Amino acid sequence: MSSEPDKRALLEQMRIDRSESAPRAPPVRRTWLIAGGLALAVLLVAGAWRGLAGRAAVAVHTAAARAIGGSAANASVLDATGYVTARREATVSAQITGTVAAVLIEEGDHVKQGQVIGRLEDTAQRAALSQAQAQLHSAQALLQEFQAQLAQSERDVKRAEDLVERNLVSQQAVEQARTQVVTTAAQVQAQRKQIDLAEANVRSAQVQLDYCTVRAPFTGVVIAKAAQVGEIISPLSAGGGFTRTGIGTLVDMDSLEIEVDVNEAYINRVQPGQRVESILNAYPDWRIPSYVIAIIPTADRSKATVKVRIGLDLKDERIVPDMGVRVSFLEEAPPKGGEAPLRQSRPAVLVPGSALRKDGNQDVAFVVQDRRAQRRAVTLGATSGESREVLAGVGPGEAVIIDAPDGLRDGAAVTVQP
Repeated sequence: MSSEPDKRALLEQMRIDRSESAPRAPPVRRTWLIAGGLALAVLLVAGAWRGLAGRAAVAVHTAAARAIGGSAANASVLDATGYVTARREATVSAQITGTVAAVLIEEGDHVKQGQVIGRLEDTAQRAALSQAQAQLHSAQALLQEFQAQLAQSERDVKRAEDLVERNLVSQQAVEQARTQVVTTAAQVQAQRKQIDLAEANVRSAQVQLDYCTVRAPFTGVVIAKAAQVGEIISPLSAGGGFTRTGIGTLVDMDSLEIEVDVNEAYINRVQPGQRVESILNAYPDWRIPSYVIAIIPTADRSKATVKVRIGLDLKDERIVPDMGVRVSFLEEAPPKGGEAPLRQSRPAVLVPGSALRKDGNQDVAFVVQDRRAQRRAVTLGATSGESREVLAGVGPGEAVIIDAPDGLRDGAAVTVQP
């Protein structure tokens, strides 16, 4: 039998230490709870990461929708494209062939009717004029000589008649004196005709000299300078040589108008005097009030179009020939007391064709609102080049997304790229 101290030592070894410094073996249940908490935290972090990744902003490009229509009183019934043309445009040349001595115009200059824009070498023409003037002076001097001889012959007739009455000379002397008067009078008349001829020669030589001065036929703007000093110009075609056919080209800016080709299937929507809204491609935000001047009564067989002339109510220096322009033929206001046709109250807009897509049987577009893509169902109208008219669904000035990614959804965050 062991002693009492040994028993106590064994009991001390078997006692569990509850102090903080002593290591404690965790229970099995607590271990499982800790492992489950860690797994749940991992799942939550992964889900949050996936959610943030799904909401990452998509880079897109946008274009502003442009208003093109109006209210019910002046809605567009037809759109067409054309160009600005000038009814008065001329390449100004001299009426004779000659060497250019001076060019007094540059592109962009405004000139008045009759203003000198160029001169030709005129040495030969001035010499011809001087010769014609000398011949005129000679003819005038000879006329004075004949007039003096006529006066002398008339005095000789009177003297001979007095002598015949006193029987100092024969009747034959009187007849000879009278014949001399008639002859001299005829010479005077002939000389006067010579003077008329000499004056005509002077005028002809002056005209030839004036042809050496090139003047503007009308008030306008120089759009091309065609010749330089030292070159030869001719009113006739040089046949591919080095001879120019003019000094420059002038355009009467007050004669500018628009010419458009309208498909013959829609020409019934156009009437002379109809109001038109014109928009230059260079100034898409500038609407120019216009009107139909005339419908050219012939069709282009190859293009199946009819040409329409459109006048501009507004004249401006920004409008220049050959500018591209898009026109909207406006619906006339209804008669007083009548009802206007039912149309959208907001104006139609023009958007790029790449901003539209099909979603089943519906046409849709995405608009950027508060940095998010907003899906819109749209009603489409006419096609204008690479753009499309939107009658409803998109407002003027709104930013539509062009070439939207296939996975873009309504409400997705977007970043607009320049």
